[in-house]
Amino acid sequence: MKYLLILLMVFCGSAQALQVTDDRGVTVTFAQTPQRIVSLLPSLTESVCAMEQCQRLVGVDRYSNFPESLKNLPKLGGGMDPNIEGIVALKPDVVLVSGASRSTERLEALGIKVVALQTQNHADVKRVLQVLGVLLAVPEAQGADRLWRIIDSSVSAAAQSLPAKAKSARVYVDVGRGPYAAGESSFIGETLTRLGVKNVVPAKLGPFPLLNPEYVVRANPDVIMMGDSSPVNAVSYPGWHSIKAVKNNQVCVFGVGDSDVVMRPGPRMAEAARLMAKCLETHE
Repeated sequence: MKYLLILLMVFCGSAQALQVTDDRGVTVTFAQTPQRIVSLLPSLTESVCAMEQCQRLVGVDRYSNFPESLKNLPKLGGGMDPNIEGIVALKPDVVLVSGASRSTERLEALGIKVVALQTQNHADVKRVLQVLGVLLAVPEAQGADRLWRIIDSSVSAAAQSLPAKAKSARVYVDVGRGPYAAGESSFIGETLTRLGVKNVVPAKLGPFPLLNPEYVVRANPDVIMMGDSSPVNAVSYPGWHSIKAVKNNQVCVFGVGDSDVVMRPGPRMAEAARLMAKCLETHE
């Protein structure tokens, strides 16, 4: 009987263990589902909360500002300048970072488990949600498949709401001073394609290419969408005063809150599709 009890304890202990493979190709093993989580990327933070697991977050990066319940959590710098000492002091079971984070090796050297996840397109978003669902061991009703169905159906609904005339637009999306653009192969670009409009930045240039401002002048888009981190006055780029979208006042500048929605690859992509569709309707 004692031997059987030991076997049962070993079996139960191993059943609680889980493994996830992150976007570095690294398999991270946990003795049990992480309960203390630090997230250093807003889209990952929002995904954890969308799975109704916000209570597990013990610290976030300075840009994680949604939902409102996060405001009292310790802010631990950003992905490029993380507060390592602050993270270690929180004794997290895992730290969620972007694939480009500079903190991964330093944290792992200190014995902290790190899961690095990168999202550039729709397939990435769905996959990352699935990885987080496994990591958090959430019930199916709260998990990745549910969230993705909401995103997918909302993008389709936004596309159906657009009048035919709006779908003839050629669109440029500026995601940061440079200008950096959202190309066809980015999650933003794929949403635009689903909406039925043409992105003037082709997939061959990459998801978020740095462009010469002259490229946009030559592309001459009908509509420009810009985040709040872009220059509010589009003509601040050389030659942009001659672009059709600028001359016809067909420029949507998303405010701070809406910009976060549009520019983050995560559970609020459903809302992002509606915001982009509203811009196109307004500027048809």
